Amino acid sequence: MTDDRELTAAEIEAFQREGFFADEDEATAETYPRVFNRSAGFLYKRVVRPHEPLPPEYVTLPLTGLRGEDRMWIDLAVARWNMLWECAQFRRHFFSEEDLPEPMHEVADRGDVNVVFVPRTTSRFHEYAPLFHLLPRSTVQRQGLPLLRAGQWPYLVQTDPVDRFLPGDFEERLSRAWASTVWGHLNSGSGLNSFSGRDPIRILAHNLDFWLPAVTAAIQQILGDFPVVDADVEETPIPLQDGTFLKGVVAASPRMGGDLWCGEAEAAEVVRSTVDHADATGRLRGILEAVKANRVEDDFSGYWSYAREDFERKLHSKRSKVKVRFVELTDTIPVQGPETEVIADMVYSDFLALLDPRERQVVVLMNSGITKLAEIADLMGYKNHSPISKRLAHIREKAITHFGEQ
Repeated sequence: MTDDRELTAAEIEAFQREGFFADEDEATAETYPRVFNRSAGFLYKRVVRPHEPLPPEYVTLPLTGLRGEDRMWIDLAVARWNMLWECAQFRRHFFSEEDLPEPMHEVADRGDVNVVFVPRTTSRFHEYAPLFHLLPRSTVQRQGLPLLRAGQWPYLVQTDPVDRFLPGDFEERLSRAWASTVWGHLNSGSGLNSFSGRDPIRILAHNLDFWLPAVTAAIQQILGDFPVVDADVEETPIPLQDGTFLKGVVAASPRMGGDLWCGEAEAAEVVRSTVDHADATGRLRGILEAVKANRVEDDFSGYWSYAREDFERKLHSKRSKVKVRFVELTDTIPVQGPETEVIADMVYSDFLALLDPRERQVVVLMNSGITKLAEIADLMGYKNHSPISKRLAHIREKAITHFGEQ
């Protein structure tokens, strides 16, 4: 005789928890963290592969409250859509208008856009899952986060009530955990706690939205090296009804699935790759160099560090050598004498922090090549240069006090 009774709410939740949380005994450094991919080859023999895929963006869908056939329809549509990650901006051509629920159709109807659909949650877990699944076990537990079973990219389907299972401040905890993981790649000389919450590099390290495109690019680079399901299927152009071919794409066998990373060592390599992708155009490196060259006192915490020692040594050295001069030139760029070249990088760092916004604007304008007081007054909205002259006097007094000139 079989037991046909319905499961109780407690039994359902116990089942969900078992599938959501990792077994602590199994979460070893060799197997945790882990992320895998499921191949589109389970559903498709051929996919469209663009030569230059657009970077994917994450779009959240409101799935809470959907039940029965409505939920099953959107779950299936999301799984099919996301599984076609290789098609990038061309994946909408695999679907008719009737195949997509309204929220997805609204996005697809905007044209060739490359999006990954994920459920909308308060914790934003599904958007940030790729970052979470790069964290070592010790970092996860240090921030009071739970150990979770292997993640998958892209998201396909999950019915677990993640917001109920995760801490209410999940995003904040994840931000701290990710910052501690990536910090060594941003500032190898001094620890994270050596800097205050106002330090720009520390703020950047905690900014999950900044890192999400980079980790997605790192994931797609890994997937791009996976072999195809059927090596005998040749890449071919895609014909159109008018006899021409769709430009920039080929039809090809989908790639196999598999582990993207498994264990702390492989995850650490993906973290490094994420940093590299964040700096693909030199953007990250430029930010780091600009911040380090223009440190101010408020960037540091009360802890000693090599960075703080270096800052204070340069600060005291510069204060003993500087002479403060504001010179109005006619048609030339600002010129500094030999005795002032040692403070070139101070103009935009600790001294600017002492000025109010209008005074800072005056200094920045003069340093950028606008040295006529009348022009500065006009740019700042004054009718004449008298207010600028007064502000220069205040700036000069602050400079004398700051740099220690008698």
